[in-house]
Amino acid sequence: MTKRLLIVAHAPSPNTLKLREAAARGANHPDIEDVELTVKAPLDAGPDDILACDAILLGTTENLGYMSGALKDFFDRSYYPVLEEKQGLPCALYIRAGLDGTGTRRAVEGIVNGLRWRWVQAPLILHGEWQEGFADDVEELGLTMAAALDSGMI
Repeated sequence: MTKRLLIVAHAPSPNTLKLREAAARGANHPDIEDVELTVKAPLDAGPDDILACDAILLGTTENLGYMSGALKDFFDRSYYPVLEEKQGLPCALYIRAGLDGTGTRRAVEGIVNGLRWRWVQAPLILHGEWQEGFADDVEELGLTMAAALDSGMI
């Protein structure tokens, strides 16, 4: 049975677009057989996308110590319509943080915990000056999510 992985990631710059593309590349690894991938920007995603998925990977920038406004908007529009039906949804998060990412992490964790989604792993915080290795880390995260979904681990 095909499982559905949803990636909802804010990508306002060339580097953050590289991260979203890396997540998708990892999730589309040739060894992944039964996972259908949907990749959307937060302003293009909504409750129907969440209701249709079996796991979700979130990506955001750190904006003034908080998640992007676009990701917050996604949560604002989606929270109540999915609250009851998607409890236990496996999720993961990456944060592109110029600072330390802790405020952003706390904000997203608060919402995710309220939704009663299930963390697959601790949030990945990519902080400091841009490093090309950030894309490798996010690609690995995408692969991990898809492989866990494909194998039935999540």
